[in-house]
Amino acid sequence: MRRPVVIGIVLLLAAGALSCQRNQAPAIRLYVFDGGTLASADMGRYRLATNEVTTTNMSVACFLVAHPRGVLLWDACAVPDESWTPTGAPALQHLTLPDGQAREVTIANRLLPQLSTAGFTPASVTHLALSHYHWDHTANANAFGAAAWVVRPAEREAMLADMPPPLTQPVTYAALRRSRVISITGDDHDVFGDGTVVIKLAAGHTPGHQVLVVKLPRTGTVVLSGDLYHYPEERALGRIPTFEADQAQTAMSRATVEAFLQRTGAQLWIQHDFAGNAKLRKAPAYYD
Repeated sequence: MRRPVVIGIVLLLAAGALSCQRNQAPAIRLYVFDGGTLASADMGRYRLATNEVTTTNMSVACFLVAHPRGVLLWDACAVPDESWTPTGAPALQHLTLPDGQAREVTIANRLLPQLSTAGFTPASVTHLALSHYHWDHTANANAFGAAAWVVRPAEREAMLADMPPPLTQPVTYAALRRSRVISITGDDHDVFGDGTVVIKLAAGHTPGHQVLVVKLPRTGTVVLSGDLYHYPEERALGRIPTFEADQAQTAMSRATVEAFLQRTGAQLWIQHDFAGNAKLRKAPAYYD
């Protein structure tokens, strides 16, 4: 075979390989960060009995989606990094909410060092979205005030009101007052414009509660639940907590999400599911 012909074939193969790479789905990674364990003593709030659940403990987790068009942090865990000093062992943190309610979280790792281990800084995060405004999802939001805050008007107005709703901790998200806002006005919001990272309305727990859908090339489609459910037994037994903003709306949102799961074959990751979260690999490992 003549040398020019060989070179031509090589160039054609290289061009074909490059074209295939360009046509491949963008590289998307989902990271899971450990936010500790939330103790729950009052199962009546969830309309569950102690003997109906595997454990009364709830996991705390937050998530990061790395996308070619940006980086989204989903939820900001329960304990602010600056409020405690790691000792190398799990430590019990006592938190008091503005209305006087007390909560306890056992935690071993701060969020920002976990981000760093995975190769990210707060400045790396281009988008921040919270499933809802409760304290155990907003703790480190101030660190991401420079990111675009992707939020529904009902949630933002409630969070920044002179008298915020119960179970909020406004000091942890005060920096968001100055954030650039991407306001979600429809049921679904396509974060990066290609259908791979979509925030879906799932109101009821709070007026603007939402879930996150992430389409991963290898893992498949994952739905991060926010607080649509807290315990898997809520889902199995059809129990709705007593402290929902609108229980009927929660029931409708659950039905909508369940229909989506059935239609798409997506996995539901219940963010507070202690056993389920323990099985997830944590950053710097990731899902793709």
